[in-house]
Amino acid sequence: MNKQIIEQLRQLTGEEKEILSGLEIDKSRYSTGQNFIVNSDLLLKKGRLIEIRPHTRFVHFPKHSHNYVEMVYMVLGETHHILNDTDEITLKAGELLFLNQNTTQEIMPAGENDIAVNFILLPEFFDEALNMIPEGDLLRDFLISVLSPDSSFLTYLHFPTSDILPVQNLMENMIYTLLYQESETVINTINRTTMGLLLQTLSVYAGLVNQGTPSQYEQNLLLTVLKYIDDHYKHGTLETIAKQTKQPAYYISRLLKKHTGKNFKEQLLARRLQQAAYLLSHTTLTIEDIYTYIGYDNSSYFYRKFKEAYGLSPRDYRLGQPQS
Repeated sequence: MNKQIIEQLRQLTGEEKEILSGLEIDKSRYSTGQNFIVNSDLLLKKGRLIEIRPHTRFVHFPKHSHNYVEMVYMVLGETHHILNDTDEITLKAGELLFLNQNTTQEIMPAGENDIAVNFILLPEFFDEALNMIPEGDLLRDFLISVLSPDSSFLTYLHFPTSDILPVQNLMENMIYTLLYQESETVINTINRTTMGLLLQTLSVYAGLVNQGTPSQYEQNLLLTVLKYIDDHYKHGTLETIAKQTKQPAYYISRLLKKHTGKNFKEQLLARRLQQAAYLLSHTTLTIEDIYTYIGYDNSSYFYRKFKEAYGLSPRDYRLGQPQS
């Protein structure tokens, strides 16, 4: 990362100077209620959908949650996080951590050279970015879950992206804009587009999400199965992924049903139909070519399931008009 940016982020903040003089975390900087919920109103400038602040070093940051989406980017060194009271993650330089509003977070003291940047992100900031990822993409589904305050299963995403140069470049661009650009319109516009490019890049590495949290075996298994469906929706089978994960087929299907509302067969169908909808909207392939491409040889079954899912025939979906 640019040396100028690093040196600016390395400088002691007023809060850090107070801590080094013997004071503890002043919760009133972050929260207005009895519960320690960090409030975006205290951290975001009016009219801004995104803001950054250096992580406060030299002190144990007590257990808290947020009323916004937080993204933590580790610039240098490392920080140790305890999430949801049980999951321990060491965030290393170049790695990313997304937290939704249900996640509780506790952070161990960081040293002078452990430099992290906290992004304060309102959910609407992601509107444009999510539109840049095709429907059905695994990371898009992950993020929608993480952005939802009702999500109780997948409440955070940990990306081990230290060696992924495009991610580092995009993060540097976002931090630079927020540090040195004064126009609120430019800040929101540039960083929304940059976030979309970041998510597109991360989608390639979705299989790495949360793999460093072995205590969350069930969660990691679910992500593995969803990634398999995403990659093999044309001809994937429950028996194949069961063999790969060394788990009974019934357990995998039950796990999917528990956390997504769909069993394996239903998830596979949904992914196929999502791809068909994308191809109808973005290509000139014939409908026959499309249903063959996604793994079907029965046109009547495809037409019936597509209408059930989208309320339109494939032809009318392509035209963007309701069926008469």
